[in-house]
Amino acid sequence: MHGSEGAFVATSFWLADALYELDRTDDAIELFERLLGLRNDVGLLSEEYDPVAGHHLGNTPQAFSHAALVTTALRLDAQPAGIVRTLAEEAS
Repeated sequence: MHGSEGAFVATSFWLADALYELDRTDDAIELFERLLGLRNDVGLLSEEYDPVAGHHLGNTPQAFSHAALVTTALRLDAQPAGIVRTLAEEAS
């Protein structure tokens, strides 16, 4: 599409949720981890992200983006491996 709109961050987390519900757990986890990489230097997400320019667009911080992150994290953490616990262990 033409224009300067970026990708709506919340819907990207919703895509990870959909992948999980389709039993594509590895794809969901991979997308979730990529989305976590979009956070700024203090861990916040904006409303949109420009994948071409590699920067945040719109309102920052954006509650919808963070609510979607938490929902997806909780869904994936229900996995036996516990993605949130695994990511926390890797970070420490």
